[in-house]
Amino acid sequence: MNISDKEEIREIVQGILTDYQKGRGIDKMDVLHQPDQNAILDIVQKLLRICFPGYYRDRVYKGFGEENRLSVLIEDVMYNLHKQIAIVLSDNPEYESVPDKSTDEEAARITTAFCRQIPKLREYLDTDMQALFDGDPAASDFDEIVLCYPGLYAIALNRIAHELFLLNVPLIPRMITEHAHSHTGIDIHPGATIGKYFMIDHGTGIVVGATTVIGDHVKVYQGVTLGALSTRAGQKLRGKRRHPTIEDYVTIYSGASILGGETVIGRNSVIGSNAFITKSVAPDSRISIQNQELHITNDSDLGYEQKSLEQDKTWFYVI
Repeated sequence: MNISDKEEIREIVQGILTDYQKGRGIDKMDVLHQPDQNAILDIVQKLLRICFPGYYRDRVYKGFGEENRLSVLIEDVMYNLHKQIAIVLSDNPEYESVPDKSTDEEAARITTAFCRQIPKLREYLDTDMQALFDGDPAASDFDEIVLCYPGLYAIALNRIAHELFLLNVPLIPRMITEHAHSHTGIDIHPGATIGKYFMIDHGTGIVVGATTVIGDHVKVYQGVTLGALSTRAGQKLRGKRRHPTIEDYVTIYSGASILGGETVIGRNSVIGSNAFITKSVAPDSRISIQNQELHITNDSDLGYEQKSLEQDKTWFYVI
């Protein structure tokens, strides 16, 4: 068979077009009612330049004075964010019967409200930078933290997304946090509420669910899950608290899982590595998994010698 045969191609095309007509979720055709992912990522990069003016270079606006440079950036962000929000609102069932003009006005209102929150965003991000610097002896300065640490990048994008989430913007907040997830391995839902001085160290494999509440001065290490106790009920759980509350000054070490909407980790507690917690923990608690016995086998002239190795019970506190 000649794979360039026009009749074969026509039949394949007709078969796919017929398959498009089945009315399934995968059959949606109107791409113009979807937000532009590249445009959203461009908005995020501009917001990072606004939030961290001395860390991200401007290739276009270098010759401008500070006020003019910021004015151009803000105007660019507002114009494009307004456009993307209008698209996602118009595709939302709540706006099906709303005139286009009203939808556009609501998108403009949301965009302005979001941009007015930028000083608050910067206030929180400043505390996150400080928490990382204070908590990580490997950090040489703020430049290294902003430009190199995946934890701060994930937190920054989450804080941007969370403000849009609070303004009831569909889809776009999740697109922002999923970009951070794919870029860093850190998965924080935009619905999660996170206090000041939040420190993510190393970060890979962290999962923070949508209804999680995290207080101030919380430290989280790689592989931690703040998740739901059960998701078998699926969409029936929408809108219900499914994820834990982490109070102030809590440290959660690598591999720990804390699950359930009624689970509260009390202030000033330390959760050791690989702990699996589904019930609340009182303030000032120290949770650890009892050490497993390690055996070391060495090859020697007379065969194999097996030794037991006793571990320091505080091993999991050190990263």
